[in-house]
Amino acid sequence: MFHLYKYKTPEKYSVDFKETYSFINIRHIKILSTVLLCISSVIRFASFFFYEDIITIPRYEEYSLSNIVQICGSFLFLILSSAALKNRKLSALKRNMFTLLFTLFLLGVCYSVSYIFSTHNTKNNLSVVLIGIVMISIFFALELAYITITALFIIFLFVVTLSFTTENTQQIFLNISTSGILAFVLFTCSRYGYYFKSQHFLQLKELEERNEEIQNLNHQKGEILGFVAHDLRNPLNNIEALSALILTEENHPDATEVQLILNSAQHAKHIINDLIEVVQEKKTALKVQEVELIGFLRGIQNTWLTNTDRTRIIIFNTDQNTVSANINPSKFTRVIDNLIGNGIKFSPPNTPINIEVCTKPEKVQIRISDFGIGIPDTLKHLLFDQFSKAGRVGLNGEKSMGLGLHISKDIIEQHHGTLTVESQENKGTTFIISIPLAST
Repeated sequence: MFHLYKYKTPEKYSVDFKETYSFINIRHIKILSTVLLCISSVIRFASFFFYEDIITIPRYEEYSLSNIVQICGSFLFLILSSAALKNRKLSALKRNMFTLLFTLFLLGVCYSVSYIFSTHNTKNNLSVVLIGIVMISIFFALELAYITITALFIIFLFVVTLSFTTENTQQIFLNISTSGILAFVLFTCSRYGYYFKSQHFLQLKELEERNEEIQNLNHQKGEILGFVAHDLRNPLNNIEALSALILTEENHPDATEVQLILNSAQHAKHIINDLIEVVQEKKTALKVQEVELIGFLRGIQNTWLTNTDRTRIIIFNTDQNTVSANINPSKFTRVIDNLIGNGIKFSPPNTPINIEVCTKPEKVQIRISDFGIGIPDTLKHLLFDQFSKAGRVGLNGEKSMGLGLHISKDIIEQHHGTLTVESQENKGTTFIISIPLAST
């Protein structure tokens, strides 16, 4: 406990803490001086309307003088604090000195009100002075030297006012003892407040530093991954090109093996493209154009009919003649291909893949369904995560990195749409794309 009385913010963060809280202290001065100005001004205006009644109050002149001091002082601190907040070149030392002056003013106001109200009996000055002590402890973070001066100022106020009284030595001693207790309370409360404000500041700073470290590590990871992915694409392009060239030769004895090489190279390229898509920190704005979706999706269907052995079971259904939306054709094709590929991967060869298009109010909905193994409820919430743990091996041993659905969802969201899923185990899965219709 006693270490709090001499606690100092660690040197590493000391300058930042002083700079930050010197501004916060000034903001609080502006708030408190505004509140004090409003209260004292209301009292002053009220006295004009009820002058005949108020003037009969004992010690009216003292109340009036105290009220004028409060109005002038709070107005002055309001103006100066507003100027100090705008002046970023003002040093922390000057802001702290200004804060010290305000705390002395605030204690003086509290003490004077209590002193007049208690008919100049200093031993009855506790309640209002305690209000000032609480306000200073809560609102201000004062360094050890400043709070020591403020605490001594309380004793000074009691000693000065006692010099105008005719109390006996015993009463004077008791009043001075009371002032010492109040000064100790202020010092203790303020040091506790300073300690907790400092600790909170340190925690925020350490959190900022850790977040910055994490961001730097993620940036470095992205740079390394992107560099590796780009460098791997060149040899894979060569493998793909040479494999395709060999396959063009008729009756080549190693056609089956070469086809496997070509398929592996293409699969590796897809993985690399997914990795590059994921590690891009600054994604370029998506360029879209108005596209008639019925013909566009039929084109994708025809491509699959040409390039897959499942030509008879990819079915396209719609009751619309034309449906237009603003899309990026390349990116959107990638999403549709990925969802069709997922359906093929997780459903038996004798079941269809359905593509259905329908319109909703201001939306077009594309449903891609399979009748395969479905998705367990325990995996659904992980489905669209990056490097998702929901990735499973396909029915023919196809492996997944858990990136395809994450990228697809990201692309659809860039189109201001949504990608959702409905699935039941052993009954199939439906992915639902919903994007805005083109403006007419």
